[in-house]
Amino acid sequence: MPDQKDLQTTGPSATGRHIAVLGGGSFGTAMVKVLSENGHTVHFWMRDAAQADEVRSTGVNSRYMPDVHLTGDIQPTTDLPAAIKDAEVVFVAIPSKAFRSVIREYCREFADDQIVISLTKGIEAQGFKLMSEILQEEIPRCRIGVLSGPNLAGEIVNRDLTATVIAAKDPEVRRAVQDLLGCEYFRVYANVDVYGVELAGALKNIYAIVSGLASALALGENAKAMLMTRGLAEMSRFAVSLGANPMTFMGLAGVGDLIVTCTSSKSRNYRVGYAVGKGKKLDDAVAELGQVAEGIYTLKLVKEKSEAIGIYMPLVRGLYEILYGTASISAVINSLMMSVQNSDVEFILPRTISQ
Repeated sequence: MPDQKDLQTTGPSATGRHIAVLGGGSFGTAMVKVLSENGHTVHFWMRDAAQADEVRSTGVNSRYMPDVHLTGDIQPTTDLPAAIKDAEVVFVAIPSKAFRSVIREYCREFADDQIVISLTKGIEAQGFKLMSEILQEEIPRCRIGVLSGPNLAGEIVNRDLTATVIAAKDPEVRRAVQDLLGCEYFRVYANVDVYGVELAGALKNIYAIVSGLASALALGENAKAMLMTRGLAEMSRFAVSLGANPMTFMGLAGVGDLIVTCTSSKSRNYRVGYAVGKGKKLDDAVAELGQVAEGIYTLKLVKEKSEAIGIYMPLVRGLYEILYGTASISAVINSLMMSVQNSDVEFILPRTISQ
């Protein structure tokens, strides 16, 4: 692997731009690192003044990335209007629960035609809205996109080989993000299916929890493969019913993201599932994690939505019964194994039996 000096000269460093990253969590920090090492000036907004001061004085975000040193032209701030004022592109890495409130509070500060890219993999409860839909509602004059894929923040900051997807209707938005982030270890592929890419990123968190449970119970590799592939069928069936392109789920944002979050202990959702599988209460598992595991919130919303529109999602239903009901893990697994053996791959054979 090339050393740090070599990597800092790759990407669009000759044409450094002013970029804003909103949100001081692990993934926001990872994007700051990529952008700054690509030669851009990065305005890094965080709510916590102490956190901003720490990054400014030490180059370390100890709460989320204690072993990572940020270098380059990084300007931490708690002043969101100042952060986005001169930014050509704004990346938003704010947790889904606070996403709309922050964007709404500062909606007038965004410029006409400014490129705004969501990095958040979640769903808003009211109206089952994705983050890109919130952006369209709150700042419709901006150009919107979504970044999603098999992107563990801890590996990105270590410059491990990674690929992601930028989804946007506007080709200029797609090209801009590819130019900003692309480098020797971080590849950015394009897609026009904004809804499908974003929904895949939210849905896979549910199945990462399921996989964590399976690992905690020491289920075999065959069982883990079954859960992942049936999860892929389930999430694509649900998403396509809402208008997503089924082919999106064969790419990085679909099966790629599903694989990494269902097989890695670095995944927050996987770790929550593993802790519950080892006997911990859900609240205790979340508290121990110390970060947002979006799949916990997404699970409730997807269960309600799937039942409302009549989409069969046995893994979602089973996980909900484990986390929020009284069902045992073994009882849910037995129920899944006794369900009807239907078609393997969605959209090839008709679903002839209603569930």
